Amino acid sequence: MEIRIGITNTGRELNFETNESSDAVKSAVASALDSSASHVTFTDVKGNSYLVPTANLAFVELGTEESRRVGFVA
Repeated sequence: MEIRIGITNTGRELNFETNESSDAVKSAVASALDSSASHVTFTDVKGNSYLVPTANLAFVELGTEESRRVGFVA
């Protein structure tokens, strides 16, 4: 699933793909915001970790969990 995160006062967005389900990502972000945590952590498919400060979170966009099609469609 592709995740796109907007951070305030930054011109770029953070884009990466993760193996986590959309429900797991939603609950991680919601619990971090509800508990006033200083950051939320994400891990991409390559094993890289991202720490995003919750105070600067503008938006979190979750893509679909579909696998990509390969080949031609007639």
